[in-house]
Amino acid sequence: MPDDFKVTPYDVEGVVDYERLMKHAGLEQVSDKMLDRMKKHAGELHFMLRRKIFFAQRDLSWLLDEYEKGNKFYLYTGIAPSGAMTFAHLFNFIFNQWLQEKFKVDMYIQIPDEEKPLIRDVTFEETHRLAYEDILNIIALGFDSKRTKIFLDTEYAKTMYKPAMKIAKRITFSMIKDSFGFTNENNVGSIFYTSMQAVPAILKSIEEGKNVPCLIPCGVDQDVHFRLTRDAVSKLGYYKPAGLYSKFMPGLSGVKKMSAHSPNDTIYLNDSPEVVEKKVQKAFTGQQSTAELQKKLGGDPEKCAVCQYYKFLFEPDDKKLEKIFEGERSGTMLAGEHKEHLAKTINKFLEEHRKKKERLKDKIEDFVVRD
Repeated sequence: MPDDFKVTPYDVEGVVDYERLMKHAGLEQVSDKMLDRMKKHAGELHFMLRRKIFFAQRDLSWLLDEYEKGNKFYLYTGIAPSGAMTFAHLFNFIFNQWLQEKFKVDMYIQIPDEEKPLIRDVTFEETHRLAYEDILNIIALGFDSKRTKIFLDTEYAKTMYKPAMKIAKRITFSMIKDSFGFTNENNVGSIFYTSMQAVPAILKSIEEGKNVPCLIPCGVDQDVHFRLTRDAVSKLGYYKPAGLYSKFMPGLSGVKKMSAHSPNDTIYLNDSPEVVEKKVQKAFTGQQSTAELQKKLGGDPEKCAVCQYYKFLFEPDDKKLEKIFEGERSGTMLAGEHKEHLAKTINKFLEEHRKKKERLKDKIEDFVVRD
């Protein structure tokens, strides 16, 4: 890993150079040809694909080949709860919901409620409670209950444990240490965890008794788990899962990744309208130090947290997004107006999202599977 930034499933530090990260990890860019093939089948391209927010991949061409042969893939993603859900978590699920709808495929969502207690100072009881809050936030996005399976590791352990053991036998301690930077001081649960995270990548193949292609759309910080997964499951005779990886949604302070552990840099889905307004008002804009200089010189939308919020999530229309960016560049959009509009946009989204959650709060069991 380059010295000036760090990317692991547990820590992202510095300003990430995605080109160098791809080279280091052996990832390939999502090509225009791949995008054309996806558009052919979906009828359109999601804005996160058009904008290269989902920018890197493994075996995406192979997966599309299989799909075109009639060998339909399934989707697998997840979230490890450790605190209230943020927009940095949510945008991945928004994209996965679109993939499910457009490609008419099954969706497996793993909630590893045991992962963060092994790594961070949080209890198993707390992550189990948070898991069900996350599930409600996820299903409110419009996932198809007939095509979606959501499971907590601690509640689906009987199903997952045997394949996890087979995978674990093919992952050595030295591989884990090299991949995650672990030491002899790490607990054995954290060393074993990747074996559990690998299971959903072959779970549908196990259920159907034949190889089923799997696509894993997730943050690029999770790729290290799936590099190990791909090697291990191929030794068991299963397809290697394909990967589609996203960049990190920046925090309010600028271009660095939004972190759920930095409350003032992050908007949580349970933030009140007043809290959202206060946080957005403190956001870094990338504008000049005074209104006069901003009008004269303009700002940089690529460094502006407000612009990036629109790019990642809140303005799917590319023409409208370009107007926002141009307002920043030209100096015609000043910080106060910029922030006020974003706060209203976020609060409108959250208001609608809460209404959807209220309507679905009794439908969680339609999605969750247990042993």
